[in-house]
Amino acid sequence: MSNMTVFRIIFLVVFLGWLVIWIMLPTKLYRITWTPKLESKLNSTYFSGQGTNLLLLSFPMMFIAVFGCIYLHVQKQQRSSYSKSSVVTSNRLSFLRRPALVMAPLGIVTAMELAFGAMFISLLIWSLGNYLYVSFGHLHMHKQVEKVWQAKFRSVSLRLGYVGNICWAFLFFPVTRGSSILPLVGLTSESSIKYHIWLGHLSMILFAAHTVGFVIYWAMTNQMAEMLEWSKTWVSNVAGEIAAVLALAMWVTSSHRIRRKMFEVFFYTHHLYILFIVFYVLHVGAAYFCMVLPGIFLFVVDRYLRFLQSQRRARLDSARLLPCGSVELNFSKSPGLYYNPTSILFLNVPSISKLQWHPFTITSSCNMELDKLSVVVKRLGNWSQKLCQEISSSMDRLEVSVEGPYGPTSSHFLRHELLVLVSGGSGITPFISIIREIMFESTKPNNQLPRVLLVCVFKNSADLSMLDLLLPVNDTPANIYQAVQLQIEAYITREEEQPTAANQKLLQTIWFKPNQLDSPISAGLGQNNWLWLGAIIASSFIMFLLVLAIVTRYYIYPIDHNTGEIYHFSYFVIWDMFLVCACIFLASSAVFLVRKKENAIEGKQIQNLEVPTPAASPAGSWLRNSDRELESLPHQSLAQATRVHFCARPDLKRILLDCKASDVGVLACGPRKMRHEVAKICSSGFADNLHFESISFNW
Repeated sequence: MSNMTVFRIIFLVVFLGWLVIWIMLPTKLYRITWTPKLESKLNSTYFSGQGTNLLLLSFPMMFIAVFGCIYLHVQKQQRSSYSKSSVVTSNRLSFLRRPALVMAPLGIVTAMELAFGAMFISLLIWSLGNYLYVSFGHLHMHKQVEKVWQAKFRSVSLRLGYVGNICWAFLFFPVTRGSSILPLVGLTSESSIKYHIWLGHLSMILFAAHTVGFVIYWAMTNQMAEMLEWSKTWVSNVAGEIAAVLALAMWVTSSHRIRRKMFEVFFYTHHLYILFIVFYVLHVGAAYFCMVLPGIFLFVVDRYLRFLQSQRRARLDSARLLPCGSVELNFSKSPGLYYNPTSILFLNVPSISKLQWHPFTITSSCNMELDKLSVVVKRLGNWSQKLCQEISSSMDRLEVSVEGPYGPTSSHFLRHELLVLVSGGSGITPFISIIREIMFESTKPNNQLPRVLLVCVFKNSADLSMLDLLLPVNDTPANIYQAVQLQIEAYITREEEQPTAANQKLLQTIWFKPNQLDSPISAGLGQNNWLWLGAIIASSFIMFLLVLAIVTRYYIYPIDHNTGEIYHFSYFVIWDMFLVCACIFLASSAVFLVRKKENAIEGKQIQNLEVPTPAASPAGSWLRNSDRELESLPHQSLAQATRVHFCARPDLKRILLDCKASDVGVLACGPRKMRHEVAKICSSGFADNLHFESISFNW
């Protein structure tokens, strides 16, 4: 048994144990039998009423997060192509990743997601049922004239909030971009956003029912004054109402229509989550905060590390202006920075907006281009249009901050015999990095690589210039392209014929002047980033526990003596939130400063490289056409592999079902309708050799 297998077994046992606690939590056995014994041993003078939840509900996920970092570090060191055994195992389990449900608003749901979704809903139903069973057996009348049905109505409203906490225990894991937990189950943060959306909607429905239920209960029992109560010994109703209002604002503005039409409204309103967490925790109290602590703790670690990384300005070397209006940005990167194809990079341009960050797929290959990293920006929204305008305005330098890259931990697409890449518009960008990676892998001896069929759909012939990005800017041996079995089927939907040469625009490259304040893009925590991340998580959590124990034992306990009646209920929570943030900031800052020195040394080594300046250059920037590039052998090979269909759309069903291979990987990226069509074909059962994967931020 290998060490990696031992790691997986440990993770599985700990995670299942964590789930068992959630299953037992609402039962009568846990409340009557387990709780007194656990509290007598764990809720000591050092942790007050938080000890039980810290050990049973916080510690297991923090353990998985820390040891997951070690596992991912070892996996990174053993980075290699797929073995035959792993391919066989992957194919046996491929039916779990096959689309089982394709419909709005859920989008594309695999059989595995459907199974886990059903189990999660079952957990919520089980919890609500047990909570009500226990509470109805011990009803408390809060007023002498209160009726039994009113007490039951209050109990239902309260337990809906309890069930909502289960959703919150999982809510922040999918949006932790540098998560060490998601890769353990083969997920990335961008592919998990839909889980965050589902959990967000579900928790909002439960919390809304919880809030409205209590308002109705107070109105029925003439206790509306309770809405203004901030109790010293129990939960704060006012804090809960403020949290409900903030959550409602985020919920309404996160609808699909508002996100697409008014992205800024959604983006800025969603930052209310900071205030929402504060008032939510003030409402539920310290003990319940520990139930959802792991997700929030890991998210804060990730968010602060992203903030530290974003304080450095990235070195933007050049930009390629495509005839279709898109722009390829070429950054300088540290040679030690490693990322896999389909990874994403978040960009911030302070001259456009100091707060907005936008994700873009990386088109370069870190193996083929050791010191360059490229992304493509298409003119779609206001932000991207302003960016393209600034680049085209003959600027000497453009200040850009980055976060990332984030992406998969392995090049899983290499396991297939045939790759069918279906793209629409700018959806071709993740496939550019895949093709470049296959080009690099083709240089290795005795390496079996998949054949590639790229089916790309564009509106206009000018968009065909996106295919030029398949070839990197740097000089690469011509034979690297000839070794790749690549076929491109390009479809132009709005033009009947190729425009004349006189009407065609040429691809242009703008070079920016180097600046000493800029630095190459590098991993925020260096090459051993997983180990350093594990050190940050472990040290900050241990520090939190130690300081919390000291504060509770030597400051709070002498005042309250664990009675919960003298020391203010909300102050416990304020201490928790303060200590969590302080410990994370101290540990993360210390590690980041240590790693910053190493990154600075790497930056100085690259800084001596000079950018070639063309002889004829306008004032402020260097501009040159790429007409000579089009005559090169690689471009000729690319043109020979491309077949263009004008005024036509691809017959995706025919293309996919005609694929002659035992293992066909089908990747789709582009408009929702196109991705759903491809998913339905792959799940139709007409061909068992099709293995589907969707790449998108929209579901």
